[in-house]
Amino acid sequence: MGIPQPAFYIFKCQQSSPPNMPKPSCVKPETRDHFQYLAQSLMQKGIMATVQPIQTGCLGRCNAGPVMLVEPGHFMYSAVDKAGIDRIIDEHIINGNPVTDLLIQDALWDKAIQPLDMMKQMGKA
Repeated sequence: MGIPQPAFYIFKCQQSSPPNMPKPSCVKPETRDHFQYLAQSLMQKGIMATVQPIQTGCLGRCNAGPVMLVEPGHFMYSAVDKAGIDRIIDEHIINGNPVTDLLIQDALWDKAIQPLDMMKQMGKA
């Protein structure tokens, strides 16, 4: 038996803007340790081998941050704090139930557009 593939990937936005910038940021002094908290929580529960946390740059939903994207399924969570991280791990990752009250608003996370369709919309195909 080989090394198993992760069952889940959790992308945690780590984008931070300089102080006094008008654009919101997912990483602020009070959220700076959220990725470490996520990784440690997965390790403590013994599921790090099957759930891969990934630090990422901007996920394009700055006004709803801090955000986390769970794959598979394209589940985008917004305004995530440490209690939210705990709920996402326990309810979604372990028990298979997305945390609906933490999911980003539909207006900010509509259905995906396939690349060829986007090219057509942009007049490039």
